[in-house]
Amino acid sequence: MVRSADGFTPPGPADFDLPAIGGGSTVDFLGQEAVLGVTKPMLQLVLAAVLVFAFFKMASAKRAMVPGKLQFVGEEAYGFVRNSLGREIIGSHDFQKYTPYLFALFFFILLNNLFASIPLLQFPTFSRSGMVYSLALLSWVVYNVAGIRKHGFVGYFKLQSVPAGIGGPMLILLVPLEFMSNILVRPVTLALRLFANMFAGHLLLILFALGGEYLVTEMAIQYAPVGVIAWLLFIAVAFLEILIQFLQAYVFVLLNAMYISGAIADEH
Repeated sequence: MVRSADGFTPPGPADFDLPAIGGGSTVDFLGQEAVLGVTKPMLQLVLAAVLVFAFFKMASAKRAMVPGKLQFVGEEAYGFVRNSLGREIIGSHDFQKYTPYLFALFFFILLNNLFASIPLLQFPTFSRSGMVYSLALLSWVVYNVAGIRKHGFVGYFKLQSVPAGIGGPMLILLVPLEFMSNILVRPVTLALRLFANMFAGHLLLILFALGGEYLVTEMAIQYAPVGVIAWLLFIAVAFLEILIQFLQAYVFVLLNAMYISGAIADEH
């Protein structure tokens, strides 16, 4: 709730700490209270995986020369990721082996983002930072393994850390910076971008929806028009959020493709 004895309490990070379904025990973890149990975002991860698998399984079940509606949608969706995120970024020689990962990643993220706009669910899974950093860690493993398989362990880290055409004392400064930028910082920034957008967008929706309700139902009548305006802004932001949900899924997978491309490239 957003009401207290002192009036309106604005929403904050605590609104994203959903309780465990059916209750759960609590433990002290790094000085903070953590709940042991299954939460709504956990179930949404499983639901998204099942829905993505089931849809594309059905879409590819009857591969006819003249596709039906379901097959057509599935082929167009696959072609979008394959061509715009695979072949265009990674290159025509190597993209095919990475397309299944990019394809699954894009629609898994997209559906989890869209959960924020679906009635009854109405919670963006990746507004929980732990979910996003786990996904970024998986991507970090994929593109680093791709680079190591292509160039070998020493060769890969040399390509990622030593800029081409640079020598002498400048390397003392540039090698640590390149290593941090290409190896250590990438998964953090990759996750932070998705998490921050999903978190901020949902927080804004809560603020307009519940703030408008408070102004209309709890404040004097002269504040009611402001509450109505807040509700109109809620509707506008809700539609904008759908666009952002798609764009953030696209950007996350686009950066994955770029990192894979850079990892297997012959020059950095």
